[in-house]
Amino acid sequence: MIPDLAPNTMARPYRGLSVQEVDVPLTEAALVGFLLGREVYRRSDFLALRHGGATALVAVRREPFDPDVGEPLYSPVAEVRVLAGPDEVAWIESPATDVGNASALARVAVAHARPGLRAYLVQGRYQHVNFIWEPRPVRIRVTEVVPPEPPKLFAMAEQVVAYDEDLPPIDLVLDAVDIGDLAAAHPAERYLVPCRGSGVDVGAGVDYLDTRPATRRDWLLIGCERSLQFHRHFYGDEPERVDICPRRRTAEDSGAPTLTLTKCCLLERGIEVDGTTAVVPWGSNLDEIRQTLRLLTGVDTVPVEG
Repeated sequence: MIPDLAPNTMARPYRGLSVQEVDVPLTEAALVGFLLGREVYRRSDFLALRHGGATALVAVRREPFDPDVGEPLYSPVAEVRVLAGPDEVAWIESPATDVGNASALARVAVAHARPGLRAYLVQGRYQHVNFIWEPRPVRIRVTEVVPPEPPKLFAMAEQVVAYDEDLPPIDLVLDAVDIGDLAAAHPAERYLVPCRGSGVDVGAGVDYLDTRPATRRDWLLIGCERSLQFHRHFYGDEPERVDICPRRRTAEDSGAPTLTLTKCCLLERGIEVDGTTAVVPWGSNLDEIRQTLRLLTGVDTVPVEG
């Protein structure tokens, strides 16, 4: 028996959906009668059947085959389930969309959502077509320090979401730890920030810890625990400090649990996942971020060995 579809279901890969023009009405009775016993390609699990500009989405189960002989190229349809009729299907043309990517599909679907729709069929890049069923993107908060902008961790997570076709649809939401805002909330005549690469402008004198200033000044350090350790090593003391640690900000969050991706400079290699929070090193690479997103969303259950 063909099961109910879970939200975010799509054809993986998109060749699992066959698009066909038909000469029968898109009613359940007509479609079942049309398809039962009809041959379909061995990779076709779903059919988008079009008639007069309307579309129905159908799931099929093929006749079983003899494993000793091998799966035939085409097999008769043994079971048909009409998942959504024309009133529940949206056909969307979006030439720039990669229809093999769940987040890209969901983004287009959400932009065209309206009450009553359940299936969104998208004709995208290269005129390939795929569908997404009742899209519900997984919200992941990315807690990261700015500047620079866009923040590196957030930009790298966007890259991963754009290319990993196993991930569910993901909605990345930036939770910015803004150095400028922290400086404004803690006025000082001079500030010390972790690195020149941030390009921060706080409207006052700024020194950069990574350049190891020759003179110890009366500054306010806007930095994390590692920055404090560097300062202690360079100058033998601890300055006044405003903490920017994204990981600590996440740990102190008392709101409802949210899937969170963040980073910590005290984690030098590997990834850590604790419940709904995942932490990567400050200098993480795309593969570490990819593994982390797969663990957070349940695609993988254990880290992949490098």
